[in-house]
Amino acid sequence: MAETTSPTGPLTALKLDERLRDTRLFFTQAVRTFHATGSVVPSSRALADTLAEFVRERPAPDRPLRIMEAGAGTGAITRGIAAAMRPGDTVDLVEANPAFAAHVEDLLGTDPELSKIADSATVHAMLVNDMGTDRVYDVIVSGLPFANFTAEAVEEILDYYFEVLRPGGTLSFYGYLYTKEVKAIIARREDYLRQARTSWLVQDWIDRYGIRSERVLANFPPAWVHHLRKPA
Repeated sequence: MAETTSPTGPLTALKLDERLRDTRLFFTQAVRTFHATGSVVPSSRALADTLAEFVRERPAPDRPLRIMEAGAGTGAITRGIAAAMRPGDTVDLVEANPAFAAHVEDLLGTDPELSKIADSATVHAMLVNDMGTDRVYDVIVSGLPFANFTAEAVEEILDYYFEVLRPGGTLSFYGYLYTKEVKAIIARREDYLRQARTSWLVQDWIDRYGIRSERVLANFPPAWVHHLRKPA
């Protein structure tokens, strides 16, 4: 079939093929490691763009940003970050799953959107807590599935985020709508109580540091995005 038969050209067909490849890889890894993945499909572009809001809304337009994405997955949220980045910005892409990390590394050389930030991005195949404290970030975007973790693990991660955020820096993360309500019906009691304790901890951080929360219905499942700011 000739390329000209596609109404939007070969680039759109290439993007569709890449999205299907991303989804297949994400689903395969999610089935194997759901506790660390939290979903069976990649995040939507609407969710990615909402999470990248403070990469776009920068307080000093002429100053480059240092960005961290925790839990880069197959690059779905990374694309939203990349679209919002400007010349001079840098991003650390942290992903503990080796298959995902290798995939994102490959995308930086092949994906039409992500190859634009290849010289400004570094992939780190490790747990976010193992990144150390020798870096300071203006923006952190977290894709980690807090609802799947213990409250103690989430508190350790949030403490780390705020340690490496500069004063006035922002943290954006998401959680799925109605997770606690669904687990109250279908989950074992111990799993529900674990998730409830995690939810209470996250809400405490939102109450203390939250500056904005937004619902993203154009995602599966629908999600809340929360933006927090470290006090200056």
